[in-house]
Amino acid sequence: MYIVVDSNIFFSALLKEGITRKLIIESNEKLIIPEYFFNEVKEHEKEIISKTELNFNEYTELSGLLLKHINVIPNEVILPYREKAIEIVKNIDIDDALFVATALAFKDTIIWSNDKKLKKQNKIKVVSTLEMMFI
Repeated sequence: MYIVVDSNIFFSALLKEGITRKLIIESNEKLIIPEYFFNEVKEHEKEIISKTELNFNEYTELSGLLLKHINVIPNEVILPYREKAIEIVKNIDIDDALFVATALAFKDTIIWSNDKKLKKQNKIKVVSTLEMMFI
């Protein structure tokens, strides 16, 4: 099974040591994230660093550690699923289209997100961090 890691899950793992970080590091599942996600990370990098007690080098090291456990899916793999993903999330949150498109690109895939709105769609299974503890 593939599990798409939502940006808020990744940010949560960066912000504090806890269950989210532990689940990423210890997961036996195939965690994946869209390459496009790194644009969002760059946009929020200073904000993320300011919310932690990490300096830039520590932040970079922690990001690298997390990404050792997450496979980055190239944009060209996701792009063919973009329109369908937009259709699925158009009444929810268009920002979730990247993660839905990533899930659509693979069989037997779920999205790990604590976004209650994203759970309202019925095309891709979405699990919370609490639910991830039992996968």
